[in-house]
Amino acid sequence: KVPWEAETEDTLDIVRTKEIFEKHHYGMQDVKNRFLEYVSVLKLRSQNEEMAKNFRAPILLLVGLVGTGKTTFATSLSEALGRELVRIPFGGMGSAEELRGNSRLILGSEPGRVIKGICEAGVRNPVILLDEIDRGSSDANKDIMGVLVELLDPKQNHAFRDNDVDYPVDLSHAIFLATANNTTAIATAVLDRMEKIS
Repeated sequence: KVPWEAETEDTLDIVRTKEIFEKHHYGMQDVKNRFLEYVSVLKLRSQNEEMAKNFRAPILLLVGLVGTGKTTFATSLSEALGRELVRIPFGGMGSAEELRGNSRLILGSEPGRVIKGICEAGVRNPVILLDEIDRGSSDANKDIMGVLVELLDPKQNHAFRDNDVDYPVDLSHAIFLATANNTTAIATAVLDRMEKIS
């Protein structure tokens, strides 16, 4: 069942956020500080009704070697905000349909990982972790990057259309984070929509 309206209310406590990040991560103070800034901006925006209405959270791209804790930062952020976490692994993803779903005309069609993820979370505003976006199949990379542009662009993601659901789903309330080992396989149009953190 698609959560058309259901949302989690954010917990925007800077002291608690700092404690959570310190608990999960040793060192990397610059990265932790950037996440604290991120939550601080969310808090400031939430206190101003006009700003909150039009605000789009920046999309952070964590770039680093395997084992440096990139995925754990997403876990920490979702815990700090009290939001559900949806992890979409790109490793070995062979087709854009894995993200966008198959047409209902195809026997056994099902929604893509994005819509499945928010259905499992039960809310339309989870933290969505796009994990290792540089590791999709090279053959399908161009199509996958095309879907990513649609997911990450605020002018488009308010009406994301999954092939199976075949109805626009508003993803603009979700917080997107992405990780990558390096950026060579990531399209410029995708990079332009994110803030890179090493």
